[in-house]
Amino acid sequence: MERAGIQLLFAGTIFSSAFLLFLVQPLIAKQILPWFGGSAAVWSICMVFFQAVLLAGYAYSDWVTRHLRVRMQAALHVGLLLASLAFLPLVVAARWKPTGAEDPTWLILGLLLATIGLPYFLLSTTGPLVQSWVARTPWSARVYRYFSLSNLASLLSLLSYPVLIEPRSSLLQQAQGWSWGYGLFAVLCAGTTLLVAYRWPGVPERPGQALAADEAKPPRWPDVLLWLSLPALASWLLLAVTNHISQNIAAVPFLWILPLSLYLFTFVLCFESDRWYRRGVFLPLAAGVLVLCAFGLQHHIGSDVRTGLPIYVGGLFVLCMFLHGETARLRPAPRYLTRFYLMLSLGGAVGGALVGLVAPHVLPAYYELGIGLALTALVAVAVLRHRTWLRVSGVALAACCAYFLVVQIRSDTDNSRHLMRNFYGALITFDIRRTDPASYVRLLSHGSIKHGEQFLDPLRRREPTTYYGATSGIGRAMAAAPAGPRRVGLIGLGAGTLASYGRAGDAYRIYEINPQVFELADSEFTFLRDSAAHIERVLGDARLALEREPPQGFDLLAVDAFSGDAVPVHLLTAEAMDVYVRHMKPDGIVAFHVSNRYLELAPVVAQIAQLKGLSAVLVSDDAKDSKWLNSTDWVLVAREPGVLARGALRGAASPIVLPASNRPWTDDFNNLLGALR
Repeated sequence: MERAGIQLLFAGTIFSSAFLLFLVQPLIAKQILPWFGGSAAVWSICMVFFQAVLLAGYAYSDWVTRHLRVRMQAALHVGLLLASLAFLPLVVAARWKPTGAEDPTWLILGLLLATIGLPYFLLSTTGPLVQSWVARTPWSARVYRYFSLSNLASLLSLLSYPVLIEPRSSLLQQAQGWSWGYGLFAVLCAGTTLLVAYRWPGVPERPGQALAADEAKPPRWPDVLLWLSLPALASWLLLAVTNHISQNIAAVPFLWILPLSLYLFTFVLCFESDRWYRRGVFLPLAAGVLVLCAFGLQHHIGSDVRTGLPIYVGGLFVLCMFLHGETARLRPAPRYLTRFYLMLSLGGAVGGALVGLVAPHVLPAYYELGIGLALTALVAVAVLRHRTWLRVSGVALAACCAYFLVVQIRSDTDNSRHLMRNFYGALITFDIRRTDPASYVRLLSHGSIKHGEQFLDPLRRREPTTYYGATSGIGRAMAAAPAGPRRVGLIGLGAGTLASYGRAGDAYRIYEINPQVFELADSEFTFLRDSAAHIERVLGDARLALEREPPQGFDLLAVDAFSGDAVPVHLLTAEAMDVYVRHMKPDGIVAFHVSNRYLELAPVVAQIAQLKGLSAVLVSDDAKDSKWLNSTDWVLVAREPGVLARGALRGAASPIVLPASNRPWTDDFNNLLGALR
């Protein structure tokens, strides 16, 4: 009974640490998202911080187990656990809210360090540190199963947040619940630490004292390098595949959870025991997957959701089974356990940083997946270096992957006019030429999402296209605006199509977070320079800019900033609506572009409008009379219902059915899962 209780204590400590470790990441990032905007930027910076602290935690575990007596380890660790309680509850202080003059990257890193730094550090140390203590017990042969348990807890945490936690609680409630959970973890971890140091008779006073009879040889440098490179490539492929499927296949909400879940699941399988990873099965599967995924990068099967999604999600699972399976085969004797985990963590951080931070600045488009596939084939050569025919096969696979990557790059450069990429994503412009020269168009896209197009014929280049035709919600709102000079706000620029509605005397104030969008709108399209309106430009997150500005007195404000396939959440909250209304004339209209294949966002906006005492209607346009326009949904919001029934809006607008149960979205609570169609 005592033995089972001790093992349960070890398991509970490791499970709770891993569960809380993955739970805090979306929780803290959602708290600061409305302050900084640009969801991709905020999440990327947060991920860099979390990976860096995780690496520091593994380095700490490796150092203390090799240099401190067990009781000194216990004293240090319990002291840090007590100190970390001062960081609770997990709520970001208002003093960290930006003023607009700071570098947001350093401000985000600073507030993360001050808010969650020590608790996150201690959570990240728990797995390797407790396993190093288990290695001193009679159950040392099962020590790597605790690593599998840790990844299982991470997987459960990842899946539970969007499904169970986010829809049922506010951010404040989540923060308070997490803080209570961390307090429980601190008690478990302190108990485990003291038990190992003072009450477990099999623990030696000095690291290695009871391991003198251990005849395990020190790991060889080639193996140590593989400890680094195998998990680095798994992390690389995880982010690269996630980017590819979300940008080029389908911008489906929560789609990023699927590859991350499979990535963690391969850790669970490969480190639970040796029965799951079999070379004879996964080597030929991995070879076939490498060729298929590389081929799909330059063929339509790789971008069609029906074929591309199973190819790349299934391919990621197979390749991560190979990479993590070979890593598990190389695991050393328990005395080198913490060093092994340190290299795994370093590899994961390096792979993530190369794709998340380096690639956007050095690659003009999403080419990191093709590079990662070729590198995976090369690392297979290193793993299988003792078998000549396998080495030759690996080199041939790498060459095949490299060939398809070259074809992909050549296709992009031959068919596009401009490829541009930065922190906010990859943009491409290209011309589509049809039989009739009058129908030639130039298109701007961000992955699989179209951000505007323009006719190349000088006689037609001022025609509104795509989502902005005269019968669309925004087109009708423009027509219903006051007859005199109008002041129009645009959140999100795209190709600049809405500027085509500008008349002499009008003023259009454009808010755009990505400077490259301004650059392409000026160099590749003529909507802005052809417009008769006066154009004002504001670079940066629209909500932050509007919060700082004096009231603008807009007749019309269009919220049309898309991140992936939907408006960023922080632009669709009650607090955001307060900002918009402050800038509107008494009879002004706020127009929300809610066209979406996967989310039903009209009720979300309508609930917020109802909360604020505003009127909201939906204008749906199937654009069936024009092959140059897309079907659209726009929600129009005004202070008085009469404003939404004037002019071109009369008869076109319809009421919005509100759900009975969903709560209005705020900065403190939003439920993306509840908005799925």
